[in-house]
Amino acid sequence: MVAPECFNAAAFFVDRYVADGRGARIAFRCAGRAVSYAELASRVDRFMRTLADHGVEMEHRVLLVLEDTPAFAVAFWAAVKLGAVAVPVNTLLSAEEYRFLLDDSRAKVAVVDGAAAARVHTVRDRCAFLRHVIVADQNLGGAEAPPRTLATATPPIAPAIVPPAPTVREDIMYWGYTSGSTGAPKAAVHSHKDFVAAADMVGVGVFGLGPDDVVFSASKMFFAFGLGNSLYFPARVGASAVLVPERIDAIRAFDTITRERPTVFFTVPTLYARMLQIEDAEERFDLSSLRLCVSSGEALPPALFDAWQKRFGGELVDVVGSTEALHDFLANRPGAIRRGSAGRLVPGFEARLVDDAGTPVPDGTVGHLFIKGETTSPYYWNRLERTRATMHGPWLRTGDMFWRDADGYFYFAGRADDMLKVAGAWVSPTEIEGHLAEHPAVLEAAVAGVPDADGLACPHAFVVLRASVPPADALARELLDFLAPRLPSYKLPRRIRFVTELPKTATGKLQRVRLRAAE
Repeated sequence: MVAPECFNAAAFFVDRYVADGRGARIAFRCAGRAVSYAELASRVDRFMRTLADHGVEMEHRVLLVLEDTPAFAVAFWAAVKLGAVAVPVNTLLSAEEYRFLLDDSRAKVAVVDGAAAARVHTVRDRCAFLRHVIVADQNLGGAEAPPRTLATATPPIAPAIVPPAPTVREDIMYWGYTSGSTGAPKAAVHSHKDFVAAADMVGVGVFGLGPDDVVFSASKMFFAFGLGNSLYFPARVGASAVLVPERIDAIRAFDTITRERPTVFFTVPTLYARMLQIEDAEERFDLSSLRLCVSSGEALPPALFDAWQKRFGGELVDVVGSTEALHDFLANRPGAIRRGSAGRLVPGFEARLVDDAGTPVPDGTVGHLFIKGETTSPYYWNRLERTRATMHGPWLRTGDMFWRDADGYFYFAGRADDMLKVAGAWVSPTEIEGHLAEHPAVLEAAVAGVPDADGLACPHAFVVLRASVPPADALARELLDFLAPRLPSYKLPRRIRFVTELPKTATGKLQRVRLRAAE
């Protein structure tokens, strides 16, 4: 669908079901309770009025510090329907990090969960633009400090749908803060039309979501990946999403799948690896409802793909996206997966692989990946130099290095700033990591470039062992012997160091810069 010129995404993704007589369909299941699209629409309208009462107008930013409950959806769509900009951020940040985001976004209103409220209140008097902090309960409903419930402060609305603000398709409705593996957060902006395009190209076009699907995403909605998975992908087709506010570990993931019976599961490779460590999981838990398991955030090691398929019988569908692209632009397809690859271009996107000089590289050669598509962000808010470095007209420089085979499948080689030049040749950290992951003692592995005595970058490996395996010098030598027949000598790690965990961003992306600094 091409969004018309006058278009409001909240009316499309929420109100449409009430207007069409399908309001009884379930939008969310959370903590044993179901929320219909009609109930969601009513709550959105009420909270839309609440935001207006607190001075929110079109184009204002509303910072959302909310866990995965229906309250997140209510606050998000209420801001969008009002013509404002929804700015969801991580619920685990420090008070000073919230201060930075509030000042950078110039949000006049913040809607926060009770758990984060104390941290936000600590800095609210030092935020130049913040005027109101609304503390939400799961019904949104909620209270502003000093406490007063919005249920009593806001008059009840009539059953009729409140008209949306007169936004146009290219009005900005969402900011996704991203810092990648390092650097200060920066907001990639997206419009109303982007959400429809991403839902159609990825949610329907790649994952084949339909009205009978039930989605469960371990990636939270304050991340761009989780936002699509749980919020607007299912809403595009009238499907439902299972929301879990708590952190998703392996046991909780299995319990939720067994209890809620989702058909589609989204998470990062690290959680799949942790789930595989649960003994007798295939006997203890029921995964038979799943038709699709999607992996994103980091490259999926072939060994992990094989282990999951062997134990649970299904394939892991590896995809690649970014906040700047809103969601995925490379994806494997169910039934057409090429093990070890990131898949092919999502229809609607174009790609270029180029060398350092910007010259296209042939198939089989690693190059910088540029993409072009309907959903790419036009700019970062107040980051002119970063915008110029990343957004090249309609093309988005992803910062990733890939190579492409003759059939159009892309293979991740690493972040551009993580690639190593050893003996005059490029070395991909992910290639070494993939081979290390094949060893039965290895749970996770990361490779980073560390300067030697001459200042030349050399690959060092950082390995997380399985719980039953003790670290030892003999095991490090065994891993090097394991790699020797699989890699040319210049790609072999100069050192293997055992660690208890790998540093990662909140989205699950490996932070190799922290590994380099530690060495």
